[in-house]
Amino acid sequence: MITVHHLNNSRSQRILWLLEELGLPYEIKRYERDPKTMLAPPALRAVHPLGKAPVVTDGELTLAESGAIIEYLADRYGAERLIPAHGTPARLRCNYWLHYAEGSAMPPLLLKLVFRRVETAPAPFFVRPVARAIAGKVQSTFVDPQIALHLSYMEGELAKAEWFGGNDFSVADIVMSFPLEAAATRGGLGEHHPRLQAFLQRIHARPAYQRALERGGDYSLLGS
Repeated sequence: MITVHHLNNSRSQRILWLLEELGLPYEIKRYERDPKTMLAPPALRAVHPLGKAPVVTDGELTLAESGAIIEYLADRYGAERLIPAHGTPARLRCNYWLHYAEGSAMPPLLLKLVFRRVETAPAPFFVRPVARAIAGKVQSTFVDPQIALHLSYMEGELAKAEWFGGNDFSVADIVMSFPLEAAATRGGLGEHHPRLQAFLQRIHARPAYQRALERGGDYSLLGS
């Protein structure tokens, strides 16, 4: 039996979605973030040394990292239904998005989250203006332009085909959901990205996506 070690409001939601798309039975072991630090609980370190989600166990296998988990599950159980065959141009494109989502798209979005917290974090009154000024400068000169660059790139890619992997829905779209949902809630993705917004609407309407939400619980990256 596949077990998903699921942290609320995290990348592990994508794994639940993939399993629902594949129609596979699975169990969920739930973990809750610390409400003050928003970090995963220490209990996750008993599953994987880094103590982060997602982590999946499948028999004797314990596997971390979203892209690796998604590729493993799709290859083993998908029968090329959600992932193209090895050695094909379509597989190369799919693999690109599996790496791009975390390697390129997420870093500036994570920096946005960090520097927003710096702006609002408690600090001595004589330090607060300096911290806010530095955080604002970094965001305006580096973080926000990087987010805009990546969103423009992704918008352009969806002008070529309906889905990130091509004309058919695939794991490329599952892995790309998290950075786009993060951009929608943290700022950057707006009306000037109609294809990306339409993409989010399409994936949110998928029955498997809805089932994953029902099983996974609150997922505040969806925004309001």
